Amino acid sequence: MARIHRAIVSVSDKGGAADFCRALTRLGIEIYASGGTAKLLREKKVPVRLIEEYTGFPEMLDGRVKTLNPMIHGGLLALRENREHMKTIGKHGIVPFDMVVVNLYPFEATIARPGCSREDAIENIDIGGPSMLRSAAKNCQSVAVVCDPADYGDILGKLKKGAGNLDGRTLAELGRKAFALTARYDAAISNYLGAGEGGKDPFPVTFSAQWRRRQSLRYGENPHQSAAFYADIVLPGEPTLGGAVQLQGKELSYNNIVDIDAALQLALEFPVPAAVIIKHTNPSGVGTSKRRLADAFKKARECDPVSAYGGVLGFNRPVNGETAREVACTFFEAVIAPSYDKEARKVLSAKANLRVLSTGGEFRWSDARAVEMKKVSGGLLVQSTDRHVLDPGDLKVVTRRKPTEDELDALQFAWRVCKHVKSNAIVYAMKDRTVGVGAGQMSRVDSAKIAVMKANHPTQGTVVASDAFFPFRDGLDVAAKAGATAAIQPGGSVRDAEVIAAADEHGMAMVFTGVRHFRH
Repeated sequence: MARIHRAIVSVSDKGGAADFCRALTRLGIEIYASGGTAKLLREKKVPVRLIEEYTGFPEMLDGRVKTLNPMIHGGLLALRENREHMKTIGKHGIVPFDMVVVNLYPFEATIARPGCSREDAIENIDIGGPSMLRSAAKNCQSVAVVCDPADYGDILGKLKKGAGNLDGRTLAELGRKAFALTARYDAAISNYLGAGEGGKDPFPVTFSAQWRRRQSLRYGENPHQSAAFYADIVLPGEPTLGGAVQLQGKELSYNNIVDIDAALQLALEFPVPAAVIIKHTNPSGVGTSKRRLADAFKKARECDPVSAYGGVLGFNRPVNGETAREVACTFFEAVIAPSYDKEARKVLSAKANLRVLSTGGEFRWSDARAVEMKKVSGGLLVQSTDRHVLDPGDLKVVTRRKPTEDELDALQFAWRVCKHVKSNAIVYAMKDRTVGVGAGQMSRVDSAKIAVMKANHPTQGTVVASDAFFPFRDGLDVAAKAGATAAIQPGGSVRDAEVIAAADEHGMAMVFTGVRHFRH
């Protein structure tokens, strides 16, 4: 336990600070504050002592130096049980501080602003704040470190319950949280400076990132592997698995999380109501409907009902009772959607083990720059997320026959899906549903054959999408034999002319995108 007698308060985000400090004073805690914070507290009639009056040094260098003083750090770092420490600070007129209330200059928010100059960024690097947090956190057995305004209420509750004391467990957790904050803060600065003048290099010299453990998992991909799920910073306006809420069902497994994320990412591709079924990270079926989400789901399930069993579902619209009743007819491991109405919740609750997750909000990508990472032996691969959206105006018709309007709609649908299928990827589709999916084969022609084999409905009259160019005509020949009437692919093979000639022989229309969507 630590008795709180004095607190230093120096906050950039002043929301709630006056009320918090007023409550502290009612508990008999003396408040010391830096200039701007002290001004606010005095305006709110909260008793406060100005830090510069205590230290004998004014704030200087346009506020760059406020709390970098032995009178501050001596009072934070002195070990209360060490007689020599206490004797030393007493000799120099230093008082022990038992609480630090600090939040930092908004560096990340500053550099996220359009047109932020390097000068603005540098001026928003906090020095005194992190220094106080680190000093207090190092001595967290005696000093409470409050770095998050969201903790004000909880801390006040514990102080009142403890008659002005905080327990050791709370102090340790506050110290850990402070070090996590300063680590993230320093990482953001390092990344910014490592990106060069004006942040021109998207990948800094030293790449630093931070996640918070959301939950420990029973095991990893297999029972002999341990695992945990860490949540990233939620992108504003964008649904993420890290920000989703589990409404019911069994604990999420490692494989569930991987598949649910795949469902979420594919569902984000569609501007119209869509249903996605994922099995082992690949879509086994995708459907859309302009009117009814239940129809979109039925189209997705009909593509490959065998593989749908035990899969993971993703919806890009709120789930209603009608859709939930259709979902309940098949065994699924998990479902993710923006939300569920009252009837849907009731229907799905009968499936006690079904993991039901809600992201809230709308299914759309944010404007924030996103990256994805993959750990490899001895290193980390980092790349920008593949958020390329096909512009129909960029399509290049390379065959004698142009695609019809219906074929063009189907080609765009197939291309959206193909982007999320493991390479080599082949997708047969109509304009509102997948018909056959061939994923992850070592040769493209085998993917083309497997997609036909997996199709639950005739492939006659479909279109075909390939995530990369056809290296030979054999894959296109398979598609033509299956009844595909049009094809979409990046182009760029040394044998493009041969493949185009094959399409012309079969009377197929073919378009080049100029963009590849490998997925490994």
